[in-house]
Amino acid sequence: MYSRAGCHLCDDARGVVAAVCADAGEAWREVDIDADPGLVERYGDYVPVVEVDGVQQGFWRVDAARLARRLDRGPGGKRT
Repeated sequence: MYSRAGCHLCDDARGVVAAVCADAGEAWREVDIDADPGLVERYGDYVPVVEVDGVQQGFWRVDAARLARRLDRGPGGKRT
């Protein structure tokens, strides 16, 4: 999840991502875009941005059901 400090949407998304990943038994990490000018340029005000295996799943509001479905799929989008 790409985020920044002081972002209320990031705070909301963090809880959703943590809960969905815990249920799926998946690890996740958070990246502060403000620590990297390239990420600030790339994401700007679109944080939070959630990616799974390098594929953007959404931004601003995280859809827990969509994220859970994506985590339930293996490489190439096939069900595991």
